[in-house]
Amino acid sequence: IARRQRQMCIRDRLREDHDLTQAQVAAVIGTTQQVYYRYEKGINELPLHHLQTLCAYYNASADYILGLPKGLRWPR
Repeated sequence: IARRQRQMCIRDRLREDHDLTQAQVAAVIGTTQQVYYRYEKGINELPLHHLQTLCAYYNASADYILGLPKGLRWPR
């Protein structure tokens, strides 16, 4: 649950930092404001294709949008 909250905070902060409404971001990813609200609040999981769209739109990495810690290495 903590990870979901971290993800929501980052998506919410990105949206607010760009002075966008939920409806505007929803239009970017091709969904409704109600569905985007559920993604932002962590009620529903954000689909990969929406994550890719948000990465391109915000020019941010998926790691950042997902709230992953910096410096992760793969494979471990």
